[in-house]
Amino acid sequence: MVGTVQKSKNQLARTGYYLSLFGAALILLWIGIFKFTPTEAAAIKPLVENHFLTFFVYKIMSVQAVSDLIGVIEIIIALLLIFSAKFAVLKKYAGTGMIIIFLTTLSYLFTTPGMWKIVDGVPVTDFFIVKDLMLLGFGLMIVQNNK
Repeated sequence: MVGTVQKSKNQLARTGYYLSLFGAALILLWIGIFKFTPTEAAAIKPLVENHFLTFFVYKIMSVQAVSDLIGVIEIIIALLLIFSAKFAVLKKYAGTGMIIIFLTTLSYLFTTPGMWKIVDGVPVTDFFIVKDLMLLGFGLMIVQNNK
């Protein structure tokens, strides 16, 4: 009976892991593809131009080219995640990419003017970025479990 319970817990953990992996890949793929649109390129401009690591990129590339480049990076990481399900060696690259992307996007909360507002006494922001906290955690898990 104990072995059966342990097997069920392991199967549930595996299912959760793969659901998280393919869910993260879907989000990165979808957002990466959207980066190729002028709407998303314009939407991320205030984030990128106010960040201490990326403020200079619009001096050397167009708004759309910057967005396209970010989209390519997101799509590559999504593909690394997907293929890491079969090729474990890719996990460390996918996880490291996720950590870099999501630390950067979360830092936009603190570098972009006007990101925080007080609504009914509660600080709020554009919550689309807050989801990156969970994805950052998953990236850390992938790197840590890459044995």
